[in-house]
Amino acid sequence: MNAFRYQAIEANGLPAKGVIEAEDRKTALQQLGKRGLFPSSLEACSTAVEATTSAARMPDATTSKIRFGARVRRREITAFTRELGALLGASIPIPQALDGLGEGEGNPALRKVVLSVADSVRKGASLSAALEEHPRQFSKLYVSIVRVGEEAGVLPQVMADLAEFLEHEDEVRSEVVTAVSYPAFVLGFGVFTVVILLTVVLPRLFGMLQEMLQILPLPTLILLKISGFLHHHWPWMTVGVAGLIAGLRWYLRSPQGAEVWDRLKLNLPVMGSVLRAAALSRFSRTLGTLVRSGVSLLPALKIVENTIGNLVLAKLISQVAEETRGGDSLATPLRKFGVFPKTVIQMIDVGEETGKLDEMLLKVADIEERQMRARTKTLISLLAPALILLVGALVGFMVIALLLPIFKMSRAIH
Repeated sequence: MNAFRYQAIEANGLPAKGVIEAEDRKTALQQLGKRGLFPSSLEACSTAVEATTSAARMPDATTSKIRFGARVRRREITAFTRELGALLGASIPIPQALDGLGEGEGNPALRKVVLSVADSVRKGASLSAALEEHPRQFSKLYVSIVRVGEEAGVLPQVMADLAEFLEHEDEVRSEVVTAVSYPAFVLGFGVFTVVILLTVVLPRLFGMLQEMLQILPLPTLILLKISGFLHHHWPWMTVGVAGLIAGLRWYLRSPQGAEVWDRLKLNLPVMGSVLRAAALSRFSRTLGTLVRSGVSLLPALKIVENTIGNLVLAKLISQVAEETRGGDSLATPLRKFGVFPKTVIQMIDVGEETGKLDEMLLKVADIEERQMRARTKTLISLLAPALILLVGALVGFMVIALLLPIFKMSRAIH
């Protein structure tokens, strides 16, 4: 345990000071908040407890050195948002809350960002403006929601809503990654096995077989030609594949290439419906969160347009925003451009009429998300066996091509 000397203000306005023991600064701030104390300063102090635990804290320092330069993960931003909302809800000033979170953060990269934000706020910048200085960690959506919370004077509640939004996105992303990991492993392992057999193992075996047999079976000849070509030309093929990948990446990063790729993804036979449901779920949940936080519809649509992650849908949202600017409701242009199914548009229409657009958008997001999850599970349940069969067929063909000449030689011996 570590010891921290604090100066705080009680709920009745009286000053208080003392020493509190906690594992780290963040935990100490949380414990003070539970006691109804609002700290104005919190400093580590040397005590017997601190001396006896200094050895135990040495591994943490080593860990920090190992993690130096590590990138900031989405889950860390989500946890930071949740903790900042809790501290602000306990009426702790923003600079002190950020100082506590920053000094107690284990990731040096995130600690640097948080302390930089705290320094900017202490110099007079708003929290949203300070966060906007770090676009890689805090997106436009994040900054916009924080700015609305500041303007409306409900920043703690808005931070809590934002944390729930980020946690939900993390949960969905984690489920998708978990579902895709097994098929990806099967495919990667299969490709690696086939390449090693074709380029390293089989050329040596086929050299021996050619010396023993003048006429090889057709499957063996086919495999021999493929293996020989890969064995002799793999450097050029590696350069060619690398150049192809680099060219594709350059094209897909261009505006035209990115739009072609996004359109292709939405029109894929099976995967397209999954990606469309995921994009529409993100659209609805983001727009619903913004509207619930107090952002007006037109600025909210502009934010969603820049954060949806699909250029084709972003253009449709831009057209929807233009139609809405002309006085139409949200449901009318959505129905016109065919972005959502009819039942979903009816729900949005009802939400506008009843003044509960944010609730209806979040319900739409839940509907699309359930469909996306169901389709993903179906796709993965079909994809994994298909990949196993494909890899098994390739390896089986190679085994048969290898065994046929051996059987032929055994017959010749007998």
